[in-house]
Amino acid sequence: MGNTLEKIKVEHLTYRYPFTERNVLEDITFTINQGECVGIIGRNGSGKSTLCYALSGLVPSFFKGKYSGTVYIDGIDIRHIPPEERVKKVGIIFQNPFSQISGAKMSVYEEVAFGLENIGIEKEEMVKRIEEVLKKFNLWDKKDENPFELSGGQLQRLAIASMLALKPEILILDEPTSQLDPQGTNEVYETISKLREDGMTIVIVDHKYEKLVEYVDKIIFLHDGKIVAYDKPEKIFSLPEIEEYKIGEPYQTMICKKYGLKNKESLYPVRFLEAVEVLRGAQIEWEL
Repeated sequence: MGNTLEKIKVEHLTYRYPFTERNVLEDITFTINQGECVGIIGRNGSGKSTLCYALSGLVPSFFKGKYSGTVYIDGIDIRHIPPEERVKKVGIIFQNPFSQISGAKMSVYEEVAFGLENIGIEKEEMVKRIEEVLKKFNLWDKKDENPFELSGGQLQRLAIASMLALKPEILILDEPTSQLDPQGTNEVYETISKLREDGMTIVIVDHKYEKLVEYVDKIIFLHDGKIVAYDKPEKIFSLPEIEEYKIGEPYQTMICKKYGLKNKESLYPVRFLEAVEVLRGAQIEWEL
């Protein structure tokens, strides 16, 4: 593939679910480099979750359907990576942590062990990994508790910890905060922050733009299965036609647009502190 920095490369991906007549993804092409954190936004039905499934190999291996184009992981067509190897390359976290938890184990510790047992990790290595991820995500003191007695934020962190114990190189999160309150949302994004510091390649779908824009390097903007734009958040939310798509925007960006205030790059600020700085510079009092 040439560029060793390329972790994910998607070329002309088009996909249609079985027994349907419309493509959910249409000629999708983009690249994500090692260590980048990329967001995916768009209205419901734009193809966000399906793209996540394609990046993890669930499309077309599990969902089947009509598929063309290629998803490369480290230069290898994901369809040619065996499932047992694929889970070591790409981990996916779904919207609802209940769909991720096995339900077969009675403690947090055993839940993390479950996935490791399935891929044949030796006991000594397994013990090491379980302790490492549970401590990393502040769940070590919960190790003996039943997973279903955890809070929503803790349960989602457990789902992420269980996946990361498998040591994937890429983590895909499909609306991981959609069912969480502000505290749970903060807990998940604190986890994402730690993973970014570790250099993990991350893809996130989230409608909570105020949070999303603080963490991502770039955003893929989908509409009707096609990429409208793929760029840094400031450029995405400064697109002249963005309002036509009715996808919303970060609250702080909306305030800056109201007063016509842009940053030094002539773009509307998306991150909270930058927006505050721009508003202060214009001597506008921002009421929160």
